[in-house]
Amino acid sequence: MADTAPDPQDKLATVVNSGGKTMKFDWPMLKIGTAEYSEGPTGVTVFRFDHKVLAAVDVRGGGPGTVNTDWLRLSYDTPDLDAVVFSGGSWYGLENVTAVGTALKDDGVRTGMWDSIALSVGAIIYDFGDRRLNEIYPDKRLAQAAFHAVEAGTFRNGASGAGRMTRTGDFFKCKAHSGQGGAFRQIGDLKIAAFTVVNALGVVTDREGKVVACNPEAGWPKNLRTADLMAGLPGSRRGNWKGDLNAKRNTTVSLVVVNQKMPVAELQRLAVQVHTSMARGLQPFATLADGDVLYAVSTGEIDAPEGSAGLSSPEMGAVASEVMWDAILASVPEQPKPVPVVTVGKDEMRGWGAHAGDYRFSSYVSIRITEKGGKLFAHATGERDAFAISRATPVELKSAGPAMFTIPGRYPLLLKFERGGDLTVNPGSWQQSGKRQ
Repeated sequence: MADTAPDPQDKLATVVNSGGKTMKFDWPMLKIGTAEYSEGPTGVTVFRFDHKVLAAVDVRGGGPGTVNTDWLRLSYDTPDLDAVVFSGGSWYGLENVTAVGTALKDDGVRTGMWDSIALSVGAIIYDFGDRRLNEIYPDKRLAQAAFHAVEAGTFRNGASGAGRMTRTGDFFKCKAHSGQGGAFRQIGDLKIAAFTVVNALGVVTDREGKVVACNPEAGWPKNLRTADLMAGLPGSRRGNWKGDLNAKRNTTVSLVVVNQKMPVAELQRLAVQVHTSMARGLQPFATLADGDVLYAVSTGEIDAPEGSAGLSSPEMGAVASEVMWDAILASVPEQPKPVPVVTVGKDEMRGWGAHAGDYRFSSYVSIRITEKGGKLFAHATGERDAFAISRATPVELKSAGPAMFTIPGRYPLLLKFERGGDLTVNPGSWQQSGKRQ
């Protein structure tokens, strides 16, 4: 029986502005910071503006988690917003939005006067469940670390910040690793930036209609196209599918920023137009099991050109929609490769028994390794399964190299026994660490 007390996280190290691939862009007004708990992994991304800005919001899907969206829906034509916060941790992560507001006050940037109250808005994504073996969540301390680490002109694409443990394609059982993505375009003096944390039920789709990331079912076409999956419904979702479509566990949270002054009605329409366009890059999109949210911000740094000199509202929406599609594609990190089984000699097999023991990953998940007849077996002994290692029955581990083992299947799984005696599952960006007991 697993211990029931949650693991403390007040001593976890905050890792700021780390991971992913760096995107550089020229926009001093907009500053971005990320912070993570690597032990999760989980994280938060903060967008801070040098002065208060005008904002709008568009909410889709069946499971949103937001803060202060009701204020934006009132459509006041005054610039009130200081920051946008995206966080992992599901609803527990909502405290990170207000944490950025209190950081602005604590730093003396904002006060308690009615015209100087800090306004931060934000949204969360679900990054718990079967994707990791613990329930560490981004908290106020982590959010304020990200806030104090903001810098201009830099965004980290991939497994970073709030996108540290995201996933896509569960609708087709792809379970592909995802992340956060950003893109930037400048047309004359007009600047447009788009940012998104992609945790969608649907699959990421490129402009040629191909699925960008998926762990395919055996026998699926090599060059998988989203249209084929959609046309093959419901058969393309069958097999050993056991998911619950009513689980509110998939959410894509996004931000589009322009530097041009805009009436609040046009800014709201920009939010709707860009959000609607995202159904091209994420299919299906805005389902009952998603909680998609998009914020649109005008920094008001330049005036709208007169007459036909600039972009019309529909044109700006069309351009911003393309930038957002670029951001969606930029969110996809390099995927883990299938782990091949390797043949080993009897001498190495004789040493496998040294790995036998119990490994604790959290108060919810433990793995017991046993040796029998020259083979290693893994068995989940906590309250929950550990990926393909179930509580029901021990499963044989196949050698994948020195001190490394795998369980062949649709989803890559690698167990590495460390020199210090601990066990790492899926070493790398999404690794889970177990302590030998």
